Amino acid sequence: MTNLISPKPGIDQIALYQGGASQLEGRNDVLKLSSNENPFGVPDAAKTALIASANTLHRYPPTDHADLRAAIAEVHGLDADRIICGAGSDEVIEFLCQAYAGQGTEVITTEHGFSMHRISALASGATPVEVPERDRVVDIGAILNGVTDKTRLIFIANPANPTATMLDDDTTRTLAEALPPHVILVLDGAYAEYVDGFDGGAALIEARSNVVMTRTFSKLYGLGGLRIGWGYGPVPIIENLNRVRGPFNLSNTQLVTAEAAVRDTAWAARCLSENTKNRAWLADALAALDVPSDASSANFILARFANQAAADACEEVLREDGILVRKVAGYKLPECLRITVGSEADCRRVVTSVRRFREIQS
Repeated sequence: MTNLISPKPGIDQIALYQGGASQLEGRNDVLKLSSNENPFGVPDAAKTALIASANTLHRYPPTDHADLRAAIAEVHGLDADRIICGAGSDEVIEFLCQAYAGQGTEVITTEHGFSMHRISALASGATPVEVPERDRVVDIGAILNGVTDKTRLIFIANPANPTATMLDDDTTRTLAEALPPHVILVLDGAYAEYVDGFDGGAALIEARSNVVMTRTFSKLYGLGGLRIGWGYGPVPIIENLNRVRGPFNLSNTQLVTAEAAVRDTAWAARCLSENTKNRAWLADALAALDVPSDASSANFILARFANQAAADACEEVLREDGILVRKVAGYKLPECLRITVGSEADCRRVVTSVRRFREIQS
């Protein structure tokens, strides 16, 4: 019998997202450095808020997320009316595609860009258009060459995942100013907190009507398991995103835990300081083993090898030593491994394993 039930165009082109591995059979000492998680967990204030939220499980959450938006605005110096909250920044990306893309339109992504940008574009019915990068850095010339009258959204992860590179403020501003008025530039800032003094594009957003940024609580704040994110943009765009947002998309538990986390600025500063220190040490130590990486603006490094065979062989040695990192061949970087920056002890364990790999090779 012929199956006449089929999804709308684009759905069958979506490759299922593969998260970072977390277990190795037969080992109970696994070091997971495959998902860019905060090695120090979450602040105590967030844990306390989460536990207390059990008393409100029978209540519907507020639909306006007012307290969380106010906390984000206060900590980051933003306008609460320009903030939208979602189940991870992924959901805000989905809102953008729902509201502004669709069949007959195009969404620009970049060669090594975060896979959810393409997935969300396809899910909306839009056609994703991939443009090349230059030495693992977003190329604004290639983006502008890719813009057509069908383009509605441009997604740039800044800092980028999985490359850890980023565009400076002047380059980003040049891109935004060069875009035609029917195009929205989306700055995916999941790792923005890891760049000292970086506002993620907030000043650019407040000066223009065609730029939006997305942010997350999954990285620096250690709340990946709760799925909480937010976006910031011009009021008319945020109003449209709220029109497609489900009224109860975040639970009471998510809202109060995220609010407690973002208000603990001392915790965030300590985690950022440790990441900065350990990131530099790890990059230098691996470079000394002939494993270079671009300067990282995130909580991971992209380790480069001579070829895919060498990257695969090193990943296998790391696995033998109980360490999980992320292969990124799916991001067109088969000769690379993405390694989360962990604690000092974690980083030393990685370097010891990579040194063993080099000794096996020699």
